[in-house]
Amino acid sequence: MFADPVLAHQLSEIGVMLLMFGVGLHFSVRDLLKVKGIAVPGAVLQMCLATLLGGCIARLFWGWNWAEAIVLGLCLSCASTVVLLKALEVRGILRSMNGQIAVGWLVVEDIATVLILVLLPPLAGVLLSDAESAVSGREIAWQIAGIVANVVAFIAVMMLVGRRVLPWLMAQVARSGSRELFTLFVLASSLGIAYGASIIFHVSFALGAFFAGMVMRESRFAHRAATESLPLQDAFSVLFFVGVGMLFDWHILIEAPLAVCTMLLIIMLGKGIAAFGLVWALRYPLHTALTVSASLAQIGEFSFILVAQARDLGLANDYAVNLIVGSAILSIALNPVVFSLIPLLTRELTSRWDWARQAALREAPFEQVPEDVTTESLKDQIVMTGYGRLLPHLARVLHQAGHGVLVMTPDQDVAAALDKDGLRVIVGNPAEPETQAAAHLREAGRLLILDNSTVSLSIAETARALQASVPITVIAPDPGIWTDVPGFDGVRFVNSYVAASERIGDLVADALAEGDLIGEVPGHSRKDLTASPEQPSEQQKSETVESDSIESSESGQ
Repeated sequence: MFADPVLAHQLSEIGVMLLMFGVGLHFSVRDLLKVKGIAVPGAVLQMCLATLLGGCIARLFWGWNWAEAIVLGLCLSCASTVVLLKALEVRGILRSMNGQIAVGWLVVEDIATVLILVLLPPLAGVLLSDAESAVSGREIAWQIAGIVANVVAFIAVMMLVGRRVLPWLMAQVARSGSRELFTLFVLASSLGIAYGASIIFHVSFALGAFFAGMVMRESRFAHRAATESLPLQDAFSVLFFVGVGMLFDWHILIEAPLAVCTMLLIIMLGKGIAAFGLVWALRYPLHTALTVSASLAQIGEFSFILVAQARDLGLANDYAVNLIVGSAILSIALNPVVFSLIPLLTRELTSRWDWARQAALREAPFEQVPEDVTTESLKDQIVMTGYGRLLPHLARVLHQAGHGVLVMTPDQDVAAALDKDGLRVIVGNPAEPETQAAAHLREAGRLLILDNSTVSLSIAETARALQASVPITVIAPDPGIWTDVPGFDGVRFVNSYVAASERIGDLVADALAEGDLIGEVPGHSRKDLTASPEQPSEQQKSETVESDSIESSESGQ
């Protein structure tokens, strides 16, 4: 049996589309605009520096012509979105500010690479000095203007039409009560919009799928859409790496090991140092600069597409293709190592140079307790951390009850919402000593961990190192990892399902005793109901009936 590289490539493209669609579901337009000040100039300058570095080495040391050298540099300048997303997700920092900056940076790189892919055919004649196929500067300018117009038109259609139509269609499908139909709609929408964006507006499949996810995020069913499509995202993204392996000729490692190592150094050191310097120059914290530089220390899918098109145009040969693919596979394999070195690099840089210590003291939003908070108010406070929807709700309940609460979370959106409600928030990895120190865990009265994975164990170990006597309680549907470490340092466990059942049981018993209704009107908080005693309007009644109908159909699945 022989593998079909064409089929593997097509399936891997589906995986990239689904993955980018999932990113869009968690990355709103607001998130993109939030990081535009660093993502746009940083990505453009970093791509220029990487192209210049790779091109000069290929031209001056290997004797390549300028056309081939520039193409090689362009292939080295764009990092893999697939690899980056997996790396950030595994480390739990995808929703952090550092993660949003890295993703926004790569979105800008993807848009720039789409521009390069469309411009490469008309530029091939100029680069190869072919008089017959050469085009004038005016024609190239028209090409660029057309591409920019297509991208702007696609974004305008998605923002003006898609933001209204897609969420409405998703609600109609959800009302049917069919889980299979809902999943089919989500997949058909993501792939259909990606394909339409490529055919009509001539942008990449990945970019089209990304904006499809961003538009669907406006719907209240976005979380369900992400959950339903996750298994297929994982399955097809694996095929992406299978397709990469089928492109690789391992003989390049024996025939040209020095060239492969040179490419690897450009990708991991050259691009990393360039990105680090740009982020540092834009006056962002040291850990942000290290995270972004580690995120960009690899290349992937767009590099393969670019070098394949260049080969068809005569701008690259099979040797260049194997060189790119070989260095890409090595950079992808070594990227987790680069991320693991971030704490070590932080310690080494801050211990040797003043500029690094000053950069480490730069604070991003929510990374320090406000100055007007006194030390006395931090004593015996409740420090909370974890993942899921229970965290912000429980934090608000405790805060409204008059308890001092401080939340550690890597999710920027959760932090912004809680900060708006008057709670103290620290954004960062809760397992890191720096984050717990910023949360003043040494003065805390207790620590609540709303998680049962290995991450919760790391959080507890770090907390014990900062304050050996702090009471720790794990709140989760089941003990999880804690069944393997029973009695760990006095950690207690609360079953969230049992606790919720007991609370709901009390509410039902009280309502039955008083002959009152149970619960609240969907879409209204208790504060809204008490503040406005008048009867709901006809529009509110219809919204309530529609919400009840949808929720009932979902619960029947």
